[in-house]
Amino acid sequence: MKENFDAALQAVLHHEGGFVNHPRDPGGMTNLGCTKSVWEEWVMHPVTEADMRALTPADVAPLYKAKYWDRVKGDELPTGVDYAVFDAAINSGPGRAAKWLQEVVEVTADGAIGPATMKAVMAIEPSELVSAYSFKRMDFLQGLPTWGTFGKGWGRRVTEVASAAGGMTGSTLA
Repeated sequence: MKENFDAALQAVLHHEGGFVNHPRDPGGMTNLGCTKSVWEEWVMHPVTEADMRALTPADVAPLYKAKYWDRVKGDELPTGVDYAVFDAAINSGPGRAAKWLQEVVEVTADGAIGPATMKAVMAIEPSELVSAYSFKRMDFLQGLPTWGTFGKGWGRRVTEVASAAGGMTGSTLA
């Protein structure tokens, strides 16, 4: 829902943390969940490690709104579902996050959330949708070759997001 972006962003930033540059992370240098390559694309020029370390939540908020929240139609998704899909979009890309949603609601998984996807989303109880979505997300992450390195943190994140998103729906089923 439209009014949920700020709260969803704060929750995402809690999981993303600060600056990291783990040698086994295919995303490379990252701060607040924003990779160097994504930030360079956003600002349209090369950036240094110092630039990346200096990023603030206020810096990345417009990027996250435009490139992730808006791409997954966060303003239109039910409360809770919006957060679960937004978090997945930042962690795994908006196209993949949209396809997971489409697979869960059983429409063509083309990565572009349109009227057919939204109609199918609205036909499912939000807490059930959050639960099924989180299962699909976890299944994908467990199949990644970097699961051995990052799996414990990813698993905790998906579980915490599912719990919080389920709570946002007003149900304790998720």
